[in-house]
Amino acid sequence: MGFQQGLSGLNSSSKSLDTIGNNIANSGTVGFKNGSTQFADVFAASLSGAGAAPVGIGAKVAGIVQQFSQGNISVTNNPLDTAINGGGFFQMDDGSGGTVYSRNGQFQLDKDGFIVSAQGLQLKGIAAVNGVIATGSPATPLRLFDPTQSLSGTPQMTGGSTSASGIQANINLDSRLGPPVKAPFDYGDPTSYNQSTATTIYDSLGNPHTYSMYFVKDAAANTWNVYATLTNPAGSTPPNPPSTATFQDLSFGGVTSVGQLVFDESGTLTSLPFTVANGNAPSISDTDLGYPSAVLSPQTFALDFSGSTQYGAQFAVNAMLQDGFASGTLAGFNIGKDGVVLGRYTNGQTKPVGQVVLASFRNPQGLQPLGDNRWAQSPTSGDPITAAPGSSGQYGVLQSSGLEDSNVDLTAELVNMITQQRAYQANAQTIKTQDSILQTLVNLR
Repeated sequence: MGFQQGLSGLNSSSKSLDTIGNNIANSGTVGFKNGSTQFADVFAASLSGAGAAPVGIGAKVAGIVQQFSQGNISVTNNPLDTAINGGGFFQMDDGSGGTVYSRNGQFQLDKDGFIVSAQGLQLKGIAAVNGVIATGSPATPLRLFDPTQSLSGTPQMTGGSTSASGIQANINLDSRLGPPVKAPFDYGDPTSYNQSTATTIYDSLGNPHTYSMYFVKDAAANTWNVYATLTNPAGSTPPNPPSTATFQDLSFGGVTSVGQLVFDESGTLTSLPFTVANGNAPSISDTDLGYPSAVLSPQTFALDFSGSTQYGAQFAVNAMLQDGFASGTLAGFNIGKDGVVLGRYTNGQTKPVGQVVLASFRNPQGLQPLGDNRWAQSPTSGDPITAAPGSSGQYGVLQSSGLEDSNVDLTAELVNMITQQRAYQANAQTIKTQDSILQTLVNLR
């Protein structure tokens, strides 16, 4: 037993205590990963490379390895706070074109609309162009308020959705009623129609118009004629008098109806919906709206009364839906579990603004710690592999309004600290014992 063994043990225990102290100090650091000190024994080597003696000459620190186990997730009130539940790292722009990696999802917006960390590093991902995310594109800093793109929610005219559903109405028409007192139909005279209802529709610029429908019982059995009017937009000149009328008569004085609703003896609707495919869909032009030149897209939409009935009961509107909406302004953001950043608009619509892309490493323990909850790629970590959150088992999903806590187990760290403290004391005792032996030898006479 010599001084070297005891001294090396003291140094090793001291390094381990430093690691434990660092873990405890960062027990409240978001995204922190605790470290573990690994030791190796030391043997003296001969010229042949083999151990000169079976007795070692002490211990050394083989490495301090970070443990990338999952930390608990805490809920916050910031919608941009994001936790990774599973593997992967956020990609952050280091300000010079490079990339560093982090598990700390404490994000906020800077004055230029970029998503940044507390240190001002920009979160990287794939920016959406007109609501479309080009999957597989290189990751760039995500900018939620990009002046090169419209920050307004694009309007959609009625009938302009992918399904082209237009107006969907479910009503009951009173079978006990006969034709109205007066004819032809005149929207200004309630005695010329039996019932009416209305809904709001939107043109190609997102202007709202009240589309009113009037139901007139026909002399033919179980048959109803449907007429329609539309509110005039500001500044328009309707083609039919009076020019100051609040409503634009789309039936042109009751001559032409939108169509007919025909029911069978049991009160079930038998006529086809008013659709483009059936050749009877309602159509509204700039001229109908009173504009002097073409400023709107021609508007043709379905008017579907499927499910409507003619029973011996009061007129009722059971459902009234339409697929258009006005423009909107950006009201906020939400990050989905797949990393897609959705912009929320005041018109109730959402549109992708971008997508957070995670990075994964074959050997995350090989990453070089940089401080400030950041790591850098190193030769031992391997190259990063990037993909969308949740795309495979090595990429976790994201949780918005949440943060990953430190994975430090305080109870375990305190026990480890006691163990290393005892190891330090024991190594100190070996030095004391060696000193006592030398003292005995010196005192030999």
